[in-house]
Amino acid sequence: MTQEQELLGRDADYAYCEDLLRRNARDLWLASLFIPQEKRRHVHALYAFDYETARVPELVSEPLLGEIRLQWWREALDEKNAEEARANPVASALLDTIARHDLPRNLLLEMINARQSDVYKELPMSRQALEAYTKAATANLFCLAAQILDSENAVLGSKAAIPAGGAYGLVRLMRALPWHYARGVHVFLPADVFEAYHPSRGRLAAEQVLKENLAALAGVRALARSYLDQFYEMLPNLPDKSRAAYLILCLCEPYLRLMEKPGYNPRETVIELPQWRRQWIFWRTARRWSGLSPC
Repeated sequence: MTQEQELLGRDADYAYCEDLLRRNARDLWLASLFIPQEKRRHVHALYAFDYETARVPELVSEPLLGEIRLQWWREALDEKNAEEARANPVASALLDTIARHDLPRNLLLEMINARQSDVYKELPMSRQALEAYTKAATANLFCLAAQILDSENAVLGSKAAIPAGGAYGLVRLMRALPWHYARGVHVFLPADVFEAYHPSRGRLAAEQVLKENLAALAGVRALARSYLDQFYEMLPNLPDKSRAAYLILCLCEPYLRLMEKPGYNPRETVIELPQWRRQWIFWRTARRWSGLSPC
C-alpha cells in the first residue's frame, strides 16, 4: 500500500466514525462541532469507540458472546490482532489517535472492562460502586478527550472528569430506561438509592411503575445534580482548550428537568430535546465557557 492509499484509508476510517456518531450518538456529534477542526476527528474516533463498546451488551444474547467481543477490543488495543483491527474503521482510527496523542491505553482498557459488568448485568450495590463504574465507563472518556484537546495540560484538563463522568453517566443511564424496559434488561442504577424506596434492589419491576420508583429516580437525579455542582465548581480552573471536552454536560440539566415533568413514566417516556434546542444550548454554553464557536 502506498502512502497516499494509506492516508486515504485513514481519512475514510475517521469519516466512518463521524457518520456513526451523527446517526447514533447525535448529542456527542453536535458537541464535537465546537472542537477545533484539527482535533475533532480524533475525538470522533474516541467517541465511536465508546459507542461501539457500550452497545456490546445489546448485541449479544448471552454474556459469553459479549466477553468475546470485548476481548477483541482488548486485543485490538494491544495490537495483538493488528491486521484485523486495522480492517475495522473505528479500531483503526482509534489506534491512529492513540499514537498521535499518546493516549494512555489503560484508561481505554478500563472503559472496556466496565462494559463487562454491563454484559453480566452486575448492579452497583452502592454509590461508591457506581462512582467506580462511572469513572471507568464515562470519566475516562472525558480524561481522554481533554488530553486530545490539550496534551500539555492533560492532568489539569482532566481534574473535573470524575464529577463530569458521574453526572453524564447517570443521566445517560436514566435516559436509557425505556430501551432497557423494552429489551427486558436490568436497570443499571445504584441499589442503595433504591433500597430506601423499593425492595427490588436497584432494578425497577417491569410490571409496575409506582410512586416509590419515581421517588427513587428523584434520588438518582439529586445524585446527578450533586456531580454537576462539583463539576461547575471546577470549571473555572480548567484550561480553555480542554473545556470543549466537557460541553456535552450542558444537556444534563435540561434532560433532568424533562424527567420531572408531570406524566413522566420511566418505562415509556423518551427523554429527548429537538435538535434546534440542543444546538442553541451548546452555542449559548460554549460562549459562556470560553468563547468556543462551532467550526
